[in-house]
Amino acid sequence: MATFKLSSGYEMPQVGFGLWKVDNAVCADTVYNAIKAGYRLLDGASDYGNEVEAGEGVARAIKEGIVKREDLFIVSKLWNSFHDGDRVEPIVKRQLKDWGIDYFDLYVIHFPVALEWVDPAVRYPPGWHYDDAGKEIRLSKATIQETWTALESLVGKGLAKSIGVSNFQAQLLYDLLRYAKIRPATLQIEHHPYLVQADLLRLAKNEGITVTAYSSFGPASFEEFKMAHATELQPLFEVPTVKSLATKYNKSAGQILLRWATQRGLAVIPKTATPSRLKENLEVTGWDLEKADLDSITALDRGLRFNQPANYFPTELMWIFG
Repeated sequence: MATFKLSSGYEMPQVGFGLWKVDNAVCADTVYNAIKAGYRLLDGASDYGNEVEAGEGVARAIKEGIVKREDLFIVSKLWNSFHDGDRVEPIVKRQLKDWGIDYFDLYVIHFPVALEWVDPAVRYPPGWHYDDAGKEIRLSKATIQETWTALESLVGKGLAKSIGVSNFQAQLLYDLLRYAKIRPATLQIEHHPYLVQADLLRLAKNEGITVTAYSSFGPASFEEFKMAHATELQPLFEVPTVKSLATKYNKSAGQILLRWATQRGLAVIPKTATPSRLKENLEVTGWDLEKADLDSITALDRGLRFNQPANYFPTELMWIFG
């Protein structure tokens, strides 16, 4: 299995399994089946609301001797409501308990925005809104520096082996690197042929930060949210360039899209419940696209971002990628 050596010194698999939108009812089985199929990186988050079930899948795989804990690379994320320095460690311990493990291999800041704390006893995961009705957004005064310092303390206490960030853009990365005692090992971003972000990738490479791509299939990940610019776009699986390359290389369209990312030095975290695709999505290293073919996919770039709050609910208060 292809891996990356992170700046923290640890090895991270290049291909993992993403747990966003994996339904609680099937999550334990999905995680178990993914591990059985050969996945060793599991990418979760507090906000996904399925960490207990994901942990059940892990426990089952370990109990059956398919893997040991140290064979797995488990990733989770700090939700926006827990950015205040004194809130970080308690919620990490809650998340570790949910997973049934003692440490995260990688723990990242989910979004670069701090929201007012919501007591997990009141609502968990809390989501974007302060109120149960889903109308009120309250910002916290926590700075990224305060939050990052708290993440650094997790490493010292053995609660996380590596730490990183997600959904950060260039300016904020430069700022973070000024004061970080432990540099971010990874940057997780929305990345697909409709959103290539070449300059951000260059920055990460120059700074030794490994990039993980999420939503590698572009609008397909967001169709259920009825986003106009997702439903109106031609699905990447059906783009002539991608279809012709799938034929040329005798691969699926999904494998072409994932190999485009992995060949350019990114990690990927696709998800699927289809057994045949579980295997397919793992087989996206060890063979190459010709440079002209890589470039033809990159040329599909439209700078289109889907994963931002204003696309999920009406708001004039949350413009993270402005």
